[in-house]
Amino acid sequence: MPSPRAVISDFGGVLTTPLLASFAAFQNETGIPPEALGSAMQRIAEADGEHPLYELERGRVTEVAFLERLGAELTTDLGHEPELHRFSEIYFDALEPNEPMIELMRGLRARGLRMALLTNNVREWEPLWRSMMPVDEVFELVVDSAFVGMRKPEAEIYELTLARMRALDGAGDLVASDCLFVDDIEVNIDAARALGMTAVRFQTNDQAIDEIEAALLS
Repeated sequence: MPSPRAVISDFGGVLTTPLLASFAAFQNETGIPPEALGSAMQRIAEADGEHPLYELERGRVTEVAFLERLGAELTTDLGHEPELHRFSEIYFDALEPNEPMIELMRGLRARGLRMALLTNNVREWEPLWRSMMPVDEVFELVVDSAFVGMRKPEAEIYELTLARMRALDGAGDLVASDCLFVDDIEVNIDAARALGMTAVRFQTNDQAIDEIEAALLS
């Protein structure tokens, strides 16, 4: 198999510090136990037939509507309706750029690889996460779940990313096997591999950088 010609990277948890720190900060700030949060989400999923967070990431509900529904459901467990309006503020205050991985991605673009960012995100959060790094300097293409109505690990969002990469100058013959995919979530890695991509699951900077460089030399 030829060496990858393109890199498709996740954002949160790869180009940032771990997302668990942000969720922990939210729980500490609001006092909402993780069990209550999970239970409320599950009840909404059972009532609606889809997980509310997934619908938020697909851009089918607004952040305000998501938080209002979640707050109302949490009242069942907490005995009072919690204040959730500072969710994004708390979340991003606890999130930092992962500079070693950002610099790696910048270097890969300088080496001539085609670069795409594929993120499950929230429409209203775009200004917040884009302000954390020079996104357009590092990546030629951004595919944000909230603006395309689909999310990882759905095969369609990977296929859309490939199609949009092929529309870039000089990349018209790009196929899945030409791509190296980087993500911190196992199910997203599995989906990329199922489509024929090489994939590296981010766990630590040293591990991921070594595996990415090895994959590019294969």
